[in-house]
Amino acid sequence: MIVLTPKAAAQVRAMRSAGDAPATGRLRLLVENGGCSGMQYGMSFDEAKSDDASFESEGVAIVVDPKSFAHLDGTTIDFDDGLHGKGFEIRNPNAKATCGCGKSFN
Repeated sequence: MIVLTPKAAAQVRAMRSAGDAPATGRLRLLVENGGCSGMQYGMSFDEAKSDDASFESEGVAIVVDPKSFAHLDGTTIDFDDGLHGKGFEIRNPNAKATCGCGKSFN
């Protein structure tokens, strides 16, 4: 399972209402090769596919492909809009190491 904090869920809803997502789109979380640590996180709004893991957190529908879910199960996503930057923070218990930017891991 993947959990959004209330702040992350509010930011996703704000992005959706700003027109950044199709009305029926779900939050897609993914992992792909790249980044400074070997793998990087990605987010988009997308339709569910037949083999996706689907669940809801804080009222936000989330979909994850099977390969990405193997890396993301147990992850918590927060949103920080403080003085040190603005963006989603991913706390992944499956990551052995992360880079300084927090957007990639191995």
